[in-house]
Amino acid sequence: MAAAATLASAKGHLPFMEDKTILVIDEGNSDLKRAVLRNFPAADIGIEGPKLLEEMKKRVVGFDNVSFLEGKVKKISGEDGNFVVETVNGDIFTAEKIILATGFHKFDIEGLPFEVIPHPVAPRPNKIALKVDQHQRVLPGIYAAGLIAGVQTMVATAMGSGTQAALNLLSDLAGKTVIVHDVLK
Repeated sequence: MAAAATLASAKGHLPFMEDKTILVIDEGNSDLKRAVLRNFPAADIGIEGPKLLEEMKKRVVGFDNVSFLEGKVKKISGEDGNFVVETVNGDIFTAEKIILATGFHKFDIEGLPFEVIPHPVAPRPNKIALKVDQHQRVLPGIYAAGLIAGVQTMVATAMGSGTQAALNLLSDLAGKTVIVHDVLK
C-alpha cells in the first residue's frame, strides 16, 4: 500500500505519471491481519492490524489513479515496459512496471525467472525473499517491497521498503533520482 500511495502521489509532481494508473492486486493474506501494533509511530498505540489495513486501503483507493482488486497473481510474463499479469481467476492486465509485495511465507508466481532465496534476516526459519539488486529490482522493471525484498518483519520497515521500491521505480522512469514530497503551501 505504501508503494501504491507513493506512485499515486507522483501524479502532479512528475509529468510522466500524469496518465498512469496503479493497480493493487491483494491476495488478502497480510501478516498484519494478526498484529496488534504498539511500536508503529504512524497509528494509535494498540491499533489492530486489520483496522490499519482497512484505513490504508481507504487512503490508497482515495487517489483517482489507483484501483484495488482482491485476487491472486498466478503468472507474470513479458518484459520491462510490456508485462502481462494473469490472476488465478483468469483476469489479465498489462503493466509497464511491477512491484511485488507478497510476504515471506511463499512465492508461487509463475512465468519469469525469479530467484527465491532464504530470507536474510527473518527471525523464524523457512522464510523466503527474492534476490534483489541495490534498487530492489528483481528483474528489469520488476521490484520487490516489504518482506519479500528481505527486510525485517516490522510494519514500519516493510512500509518503508514499499516506499523505497516505488521511488526506485520512479527514478528508473525519470533516469535520475527522484522523490515525491507534498508540502504545505
